[in-house]
Amino acid sequence: MTRKWKWILGVGGVIVVAGAVVASVKMSQRGIVTVQTGKVVRQDLTSLVTASGEIKPRDYYNVGANVMGRITRIEVKEGDRVKKGQVLARLENVQAGADVQATQAALNSALADSSASESAVKAMDDNIASARASVDRAKSDLEKARIDFERGEQLWKSKLIAKQDYDVKKSAYDSAVASLRIAEAVVQQDIAQRAQAAAQLNSTQKKIAQNQANLLRVQDIFTKYMATSPIDGIVTNLPVREGETVVPGIQNSASSLIMTIADMSLITAEVKVDETDIVNVKLGQAADITIDAIPNKTFKGHVTEIGNTAILRSTGLAASQSAVSSQEAKDFKVVVALDNPPEDVRPGLSCTSKIITATRQKAVSIPIQALTVRQRGDLEPEKPGGSKVVQASSTPDSAAEKAKKEELQGVFIVKNGAAQFREVKTGITGTTDIEVLSGVNDGEEIITGSYKIIRTLRNAAKVKVDNAAPAKTEG
Repeated sequence: MTRKWKWILGVGGVIVVAGAVVASVKMSQRGIVTVQTGKVVRQDLTSLVTASGEIKPRDYYNVGANVMGRITRIEVKEGDRVKKGQVLARLENVQAGADVQATQAALNSALADSSASESAVKAMDDNIASARASVDRAKSDLEKARIDFERGEQLWKSKLIAKQDYDVKKSAYDSAVASLRIAEAVVQQDIAQRAQAAAQLNSTQKKIAQNQANLLRVQDIFTKYMATSPIDGIVTNLPVREGETVVPGIQNSASSLIMTIADMSLITAEVKVDETDIVNVKLGQAADITIDAIPNKTFKGHVTEIGNTAILRSTGLAASQSAVSSQEAKDFKVVVALDNPPEDVRPGLSCTSKIITATRQKAVSIPIQALTVRQRGDLEPEKPGGSKVVQASSTPDSAAEKAKKEELQGVFIVKNGAAQFREVKTGITGTTDIEVLSGVNDGEEIITGSYKIIRTLRNAAKVKVDNAAPAKTEG
């Protein structure tokens, strides 16, 4: 045999041996699944419910028209801060103003008449008092004249005085009687005049009350031609202009709304929470709010209101208002109050709220993608040939078949180079991790990827751990 053939045979033998070695290695690696793994760790977990919505003030009022009229002046502009009772806009009010002036003049006239009547009553009271004093004086003069007359009468009968002196005394007595009667008549006349003045005063006071009521009525009508602010707030909507005509009492009409005043002392984020998350939201829970128009800033808040009516996602209407039962996704309104709202915030800005529904300190946790579901029947051990161990039975057991279809939640742990399914019970869910209440221990190695492998991996399958980062492919 030549040297050339020896070389050819030697190289061929080496190739045959190498192929046999490679084949044996390939045969030994058949059925091994390459997986990625992670550790069961203890860490702080926070469960969040994320929802989007818009910024709204808690209280806002639509200032509408109370009477029909043309707007003659708008006192504010959009964005202005206003005080309660401040005049916002004025409507044409010529007739109403004239009614107020006429009624005010009538009231002033009645007040003047009342003052004159009161003065007359006081004057008559003084006259009555003076007349009664005159009566008292006349009575005293009459008593003196009577005594003098009776003494003179006795003296005349005794012939001690002349008839002329007797006649003088009698005349003085008669004059005193007449003076008393005149004084008493003056008192009665003054009393009658006083009653007449009092009646006139009473009539005047009734006119004053009537004019005051009329003035209050016309003033109320006059104030309806002025739109005033019901609260301290900010003008957030001003859809009308000077010269336009507004009409009261028309719902959802642009001609009935003058402007909107918002109470910016308490700003809220009104968001829509998915129906699957609403059960975890409670009053008072803390939340982080981000506003699209104010980037790179997060504002603290808390839940103040949770809606009880489901809202259809397609129409935005309450589910109770729909006559047709629908299986589409629904949301619930949740109001989150901002603890320290920024000064430049405006109603209607888009925002996102992350509501903290639960927290756990140093909780046993695993990556969410490691969690999977298997039927109990899929976890039965297999024969060496690959078929499952099935016990012989004369009749099928429906309870056993039902038990085999029971779904179990768990993870795959790596033990002795094989994947072993472990049933677990879970708690709160964080952003990327989930709390495990039982089933695995801190530090155990679990399979975390890939998603396709976790979905199709079989219990007790041989695995090979490869946690190297996947190479990026150029597009």
